[in-house]
Amino acid sequence: MSAAGHITVAARWQVKEGAFSEVLAIVAELRPLSLGEPGCLGYEVYQGVDAPNSLLLFERYRDEAALDAHKQSAHYQNLVAGRILPLLEDRRVEFFSAK
Repeated sequence: MSAAGHITVAARWQVKEGAFSEVLAIVAELRPLSLGEPGCLGYEVYQGVDAPNSLLLFERYRDEAALDAHKQSAHYQNLVAGRILPLLEDRRVEFFSAK
C-alpha cells in the first residue's frame, strides 16, 4: 500500500502544571479507540525530554475523510475536546500529506 495521500498529524501539547498525569491517563484511553478507527494507521505519543510537561503526538490517517471522521468521533469529542483541551497551556497542530 502506498503512503501517497496519507495524512500525518503532529500535535504539540504543553500541559498545565500539575495536570500531566491526568492527561496521560486520558491519552491512554484515547489511543486504542483512535487506533480502532478504520482510517487510523498509527498513533504515537512522546514526552519531551527537555520539557517534561510537553507531549508530541504523531497520528497517521488513510486520507482527509478518515481524519475528519476521527475529529467527529464520540471519543475525540469527549476525551480531547471535553477533557484534554482544558488541561493544556498551549496546543499546536500541523498536518502533513505523504508524497
